[in-house]
Amino acid sequence: MSDLDRRRRFESLFADHSAAVLAYARRRIDAGRADDVLSEVFVVAWRRLDDVPGDALPWLLACARRAIANQRRAARRQNALAERLRDTPTSAPTEPKVQESELRLALRGLGERDREVLMLVAWEGLEPARAAAVLGCSRSAFAMRLHRARRRLAAAIEKDAGTRPDAMEVMR
Repeated sequence: MSDLDRRRRFESLFADHSAAVLAYARRRIDAGRADDVLSEVFVVAWRRLDDVPGDALPWLLACARRAIANQRRAARRQNALAERLRDTPTSAPTEPKVQESELRLALRGLGERDREVLMLVAWEGLEPARAAAVLGCSRSAFAMRLHRARRRLAAAIEKDAGTRPDAMEVMR
């Protein structure tokens, strides 16, 4: 199928079925998240255009159903994390070594690969072995990437903020 044919088929799918997919999503979740589901469904449809059957609506609705389920799982994880954080006893407030704004600025200055490694461990809470699986590399390769990313982050913070933070403490 040529690029022009693919584009026409996709545009036809969108024109014919976007209203039904959006209505399906809006009956199940709020309007803002339903718009996100619509977008996700048609991103999947574009990527897998050759897999979309002639009777596309059931296939598209199945994609919407999975996207809604993914959103609900994400919301449950966020709520569970918020609950754990509320239940976690806090120690006496201490002055953070690095301000959040400095950390964000330093992260923006890193390459995408370094940011991904740091975020898998610090924000997603994955152990190195599981984070290595996400990236499709060995645990030792991931450990080296993490070490280097932490070192580059510490250097970026030092450069931006004029401080010398402990590199191992920056992204814990």
